[in-house]
Amino acid sequence: MKDKVVIITGASSGIGKALAFECAARGARLTLADIQNEQLKAIAEQLAAAGTDLVTCETDVTVEADCHRLITATVDHFGRLDVMINNAGISMRALFEEVDLEVIRKVMAVNFWGAVYCTRYALPYLLNTGGSVVGISSVAGFKGLPGRAGYSASKFALQGFLEVIRIENRKRGLHVLTACPGFTRSNIRNVALSKNGTAQGESPLDESKLMPAEEVAQKICTAIQRRKSLLILTAQGKMTVLLNKFFPAFMDKMVFNHMAKEPDSPFT
Repeated sequence: MKDKVVIITGASSGIGKALAFECAARGARLTLADIQNEQLKAIAEQLAAAGTDLVTCETDVTVEADCHRLITATVDHFGRLDVMINNAGISMRALFEEVDLEVIRKVMAVNFWGAVYCTRYALPYLLNTGGSVVGISSVAGFKGLPGRAGYSASKFALQGFLEVIRIENRKRGLHVLTACPGFTRSNIRNVALSKNGTAQGESPLDESKLMPAEEVAQKICTAIQRRKSLLILTAQGKMTVLLNKFFPAFMDKMVFNHMAKEPDSPFT
């Protein structure tokens, strides 16, 4: 990835932050984008002090004009674009029958439409460089997770979108990677939306037992370099996807039971 120009959305925390440091360690030039601008600046200062060529762009990926400006700012600064990593994302936790539908709209706007907007404006430049479109999806894009209707819906939609982009451009040199982490040690559950749209607060999982975001970032960067089309992470994630292909009814039961054991689970 040396000297490749990489855009990372949602770069101020979690997997996005880890990707920023991992791409920098591999010699990439970066545009870091996030709605959390102060956190973004702090990360940029660390990377710039270590010699990374980068720019930051305060971006709300739910706003099409922001995404257009992000791509334009990157190309204006670097003169090219090689990798578009659509990482920005939020989660939610509530029963569908109780959730405010605005919560699902917001999750879809960030997780799905944010990737659509950024990919649409990045695509001409990526076709020029034979570059990569990367979508950070989830095992929840293969198996619906109870209590997370909006999140799973957004990831199923993202994966279908990326598959179409791959097929449409299969003769044009474009690489498309769908990366599906399992449960990852990050702040996504702390800021997940509750049924009324407020932040959940405490994570319902033991974060210490989850795959570190830094390890996820390493595997994603390697998958980009190898131009893989699909990356499924964690043993639990791989097993979930595999068993769901052959035993979907059994996996419905297993997933329900697993989620029901969470502290303050919305169902029993």
